[in-house]
Formats: sequence, C-alpha cells, structure tokens
Amino acid sequence: MIRQLIVSYVLLVAVALTAFTVPVAFTLTAQLRGDTEESVRREARTMALLLADGDAASRAALTRMSEAYAAETPGTVAVLPASATDGRTTARWGDGALKVTVPAVADGGRTVGAVQVTYPTSDLTSRLWAIWGFRAVLAVGVLAVAAGLGALVARRLTRPLRQLNEMASRFGDGDLTARSPVTGPPETQQLARTLNSGAERLDILIDSQRIFVADASHQLRTPLTALRLSLDNIADGADDFFVHEDVEQATAEVVRMSRLVNGLLVLARAEAQVSAAEALPLRELVEERLSVWRPAAEERGVTIALEGEFGGRPAVLASPGHLDQVLDNVLSNALEVSPDGTTITVRVSVGADSVELSVLDQGPGMSDAEKSRAFDRFWRGQGLTGRSGSGLGLAIVKQLVTDDGGTAALRDAPGGGLCVAVSLRPAAARSGG
Repeated sequence: MIRQLIVSYVLLVAVALTAFTVPVAFTLTAQLRGDTEESVRREARTMALLLADGDAASRAALTRMSEAYAAETPGTVAVLPASATDGRTTARWGDGALKVTVPAVADGGRTVGAVQVTYPTSDLTSRLWAIWGFRAVLAVGVLAVAAGLGALVARRLTRPLRQLNEMASRFGDGDLTARSPVTGPPETQQLARTLNSGAERLDILIDSQRIFVADASHQLRTPLTALRLSLDNIADGADDFFVHEDVEQATAEVVRMSRLVNGLLVLARAEAQVSAAEALPLRELVEERLSVWRPAAEERGVTIALEGEFGGRPAVLASPGHLDQVLDNVLSNALEVSPDGTTITVRVSVGADSVELSVLDQGPGMSDAEKSRAFDRFWRGQGLTGRSGSGLGLAIVKQLVTDDGGTAALRDAPGGGLCVAVSLRPAAARSGG
C-alpha cells in the first residue's frame, strides 16, 4: 500500500510537471528560434539596401559590413546575382544553419541581386539542449523530492493500519493480550477500538475457560486419590474373587480418570500464554529423554534407536519444557502399541528451514480416518492405547508444537506402524522473523 501511494503521488507530480514545464519549454524554444531568424533577417535587409543603391560608396559600405558581420558573428554573407533569386525573401532551416536570402530591389522595382546570410545554428542548438536539460534535471529532482515526501506521508497515513496488522498478527500467533493503539483518522480509531474490545472479551472468555479447567482438574485429583485408596482397602479386606474382580475394574477406571485429569491440567497449562521460545540443543535434549524411556522399553524387549545426522549440533526454537513433554507423550504412545521385540525409531532430519523429529513404531498403525481425528481432544482409537489412554496425549503434542511455531502430523511408517512427525523451527530462523 505504501508503494502504491508513493507511485500515485509521484505520477501526480509528474503529470503536473509535464503539463506546466513542457509547454513553457516549447514556447521558449520557438521564441529563441524566432529571435535568431528575425536578427538575421534584419542584418540581411540592411545589406540588401546597400546592394540596391548600386553606387561605389554603398558597395564599399556593404563590403565593410559583410566583413564586420563575419568577424563578430559565426555567420557569413554572400552576394548573389539577380538570377539566383525569385524576388522573394526566404528563410530556410537545415543542415546545421539558417539561410536567409533577401533580394536587392532598386528604384523602379528592378531586382539587381540578393544578399544571402548563412548563420550556423550550433550555438542555438546548444542553448536549446541546455534549456531542455536543465528542465529535465529539475524535473528529476522534483520527482525525487516528491518520492521522499510521498514516502513520509504514506508511512504516516498507513501507520495505523500497520499497527492494526501487527496486533492481528500477534493475536493470530496466540498472544491474546495484543492490543492496537487508537491513533490515526476517525475510521481507523473506530476500527482499533472495535478490535481491542473484541480481543478483550475473547481474552476474558478463554482465560475463564482455562481457569475453570485447571481448577476443576486440580480439585478432582484429591477425591480420585481418596477413592483409589478406598478401593485398595476394600480389595485388601475382601476374600471374594468376584469382589476383587469388581474392585480391579473400578481401580482401572479410577486410574484412567486420574490420567484424564492430569492430561487436562497439562493441556490447560499448554493453552496458557506461552513463554518466549529459546534455542535448545536438539541432540542433548533427545538423548536425555531417550535415556529416561529406554529402561521401560527394555522391560518389554522393545529397542529405542536414534537415527539422523547431527552435524553442527543443530538447535531448535522451543519453549523450555515443551519438547520434553512432546517426546514423553509420543514415546509413551509408541511404547504402548509396540509389540514385544520390535523397535521404536527416533529419526532427526535437519533442513534449511525446518528440523523434523519423527518417532516411528511397528505397531498396528492407524487408518486415514483415525489419523484425521487423532489430534482431537478426548478421541481414543481402537488400538492398544484406546483402552487406557485419556485421549489427550496427541492433543497436547499438537498444542505445544503449534505454540512454538511448528507443525505435527501423522503418517504411515515404512513397513507398517505409525510415524509421528514433528516439524520445528531451527534456531537460525529467529533472525528472519
């Protein structure tokens, strides 16, 4: 928009310059040519009168005048016979000179000859080029000044729009506290007030929702813990097999509900205002999480392998703790669906614009319909994780990765199983944003 305003302003000034300067230059050119022609005609008429007198004194005066004219001006004088003229005064521009021919008419109307003055126009052409060149340089200078002033005016006019755009960008990135200054003309001020008011109401509603989810989840943890202790006491004091079976089923549901409450707490914190992303060493972070999960995997005979090139020790932009939670959730799901004796592969691929962290298992995988819903909250698939999972693990993964400016996707793993691909921003990308 700024560029369009500057171009419009410069075009307007250019049209004004053309409308006023070019006609003046043409008029001045015509005036100089007319003055030059009139001056040469005057000199030629004077010398023609001397030629028409015919006496010796007049011819001597003509000779002296011709020599003086040639010495003081770039022009030359030639005396032509009567046969070389048709009795009319002529002026011809061309071949780099102005030629003016004036007949010498004696008493009685008889033409006795003619005087021809040849005046070179090189000086006149130089003056005309100087006139046009000066106006061209002046026009370029005026247009440059107009472009500079136009840029200042355009930036001043569009500043409220840029502020609104900045506010909208921050709001779209998840910063619900973003507000726009109420500046500029009345129209943009009204728009800024409307957007600020809507953002404030939305911020309050989402804040209230987060507080409710967090408080409810936190308050539910205590009675769930008490309920599990009570079930354990019942199981310890009962000898009936069927009572034990019922208590185990109830305990399993309590455990699942506890996981659900904990997942809600994590999701509520993830949806809160995120901290600034930092450059985190990818290899050290991944190896640290794998060292935590390898003992649990070895109990099942599952191998966790790390693949990828870590040349240059790549770093990614992420909020502290986010990538740890992402890996924990993805590895937990992968371990639950992996049959004994299989391998979970953690693969790192470093590109120019992104770093992809993939976790591939050899479990049953997902259908396309299941992959399209796997990131939905509380959705549980029909696989192994569906029986005991809370349905919040992948939802938390997507929320955390999105907060850090990355993406999360599900793909089929080569040879069967599921691939969870997390794309993150390399640390160098911060300078370009």
